[in-house]
Amino acid sequence: MEKPHAPIRNFTGIPGAAALSPEMEDAVQSVEEIVGYCFRRKKLLEEALTHSSFSESFNYERLEFAGDAVLGLATTNHLLRVYPYLDPGKLSLLRAANVSTERLARVALRKGLVRYIRHNAPSLVDKVREFVEVVSQEEDGLVTYGGSVKAPKVLADIVESVAAAVYVDVNYDLHMFWGIFRGVLEPLVASDDLKQQPQPVTMIYELCQKQGKKVRIKHWQDGGKIHAGVYVNGKSVAMAVSDQKNIARLNAARAALPLLANSDLAVTDQNLWGDIDGPFEIQGAKQKLHEISGKMKWSEPVYSIESDTGPPHNKKFICSVRIETEGGIICMVGEDKSRRKEAENSAASLMIRASQIADFEFS
Repeated sequence: MEKPHAPIRNFTGIPGAAALSPEMEDAVQSVEEIVGYCFRRKKLLEEALTHSSFSESFNYERLEFAGDAVLGLATTNHLLRVYPYLDPGKLSLLRAANVSTERLARVALRKGLVRYIRHNAPSLVDKVREFVEVVSQEEDGLVTYGGSVKAPKVLADIVESVAAAVYVDVNYDLHMFWGIFRGVLEPLVASDDLKQQPQPVTMIYELCQKQGKKVRIKHWQDGGKIHAGVYVNGKSVAMAVSDQKNIARLNAARAALPLLANSDLAVTDQNLWGDIDGPFEIQGAKQKLHEISGKMKWSEPVYSIESDTGPPHNKKFICSVRIETEGGIICMVGEDKSRRKEAENSAASLMIRASQIADFEFS
């Protein structure tokens, strides 16, 4: 017979620890103003703002776990009321858009919650700073599926933990919780927003379905980098590389979309993902790709900046390269580099490393 566990008296894990730490009084008061709610048990909010790097026994991990579920359920209830005729598939996309890590991380920045995280992890500061630079240059505040830099999970965690703290403090009343916390999340992502900014991967599948084509996105690792490639009818369309799988996938999808929408879509007869020896980065790749294009009588490679982020002293560029061949257009997106020329060379390297076009081997 299983022995009963000791009761969990509160989320702090420290029975009777109700007094707010003096050094957290200002932070707790500021977050209360952000949320628009005065906590009865302020120690809950202190816990919600404490990262595990600061304390192993007193941190937001339990609250974050609860907040993830609470936000999902509360958002589901809201969507069911607002969209009574929306099918489950679209409801799922809409819910995911509102509570995704990317979305909640931006909420943490927009509302200023990021300033009150108590931690002892210098690496978090660098990750958050890089993300702040990226978000500051985004034109649309309702980005839900990710930009060129992956959102630090700690930012989404802090929104979830604060949400759970509110939920617990109102005695687990979901209706009361939503009345309080909805204001933190607003503006919520609406159905029309998804139509204007649909998920790139979803768009690819929907577009190919309409065109009667089969699409597949493959991932693999090479040289410490994650590669993502978009296949249409078993043939290659676009490819991207990144340190993060989801960023590589999104960039590959974004590169493929304009090609899929174009009637001159290039689907090569060769397998673009063959094994190639040597380092990924090719010295002088731009010049080599230029020579190949001339020999094959293709158009000049066209390079575009896909992303330009970071402060002047620490810029990060991501570039793409497009080539118009007899069969159509092929696009590749390189990895982030500190200089534009290096980013362009990365895209050219990817095109050369990945491609065998019109029976001409890039070697």
